[in-house]
Amino acid sequence: MTRELIFSVGAADCRFDYYRGSGKGGQKRNKTSSAVRCTHIASGAVGRSDDTRSQHRNKITAFKRMSDSTVFKKWHRIETARRTGRMQEAYDAVEEAVRPRNLLVEGKTEGKWTELGK
Repeated sequence: MTRELIFSVGAADCRFDYYRGSGKGGQKRNKTSSAVRCTHIASGAVGRSDDTRSQHRNKITAFKRMSDSTVFKKWHRIETARRTGRMQEAYDAVEEAVRPRNLLVEGKTEGKWTELGK
């Protein structure tokens, strides 16, 4: 079974913001902008890192945290379905699920739940 590359996400698809980290560290930490925030532009997923003194290492860690976020994973699933042509299947499944024959609508009447519309 071979896999086909549908799309890839890299640093060019993200915006990186550099800022000064917070917490312990003294003067060195107050003077260097080694903390990194990575924002994936298409999904809005964010990853942050100020774990090390190295901006380069923090950039890698922030990108990894962004790609591990639930927001990015949801965007990835939707984008994969859209590009492989399976998005229409998902729309059709939702339309079938919300048809009136598949729904039970109830309301509270005199303290009891009863089916409405019949």
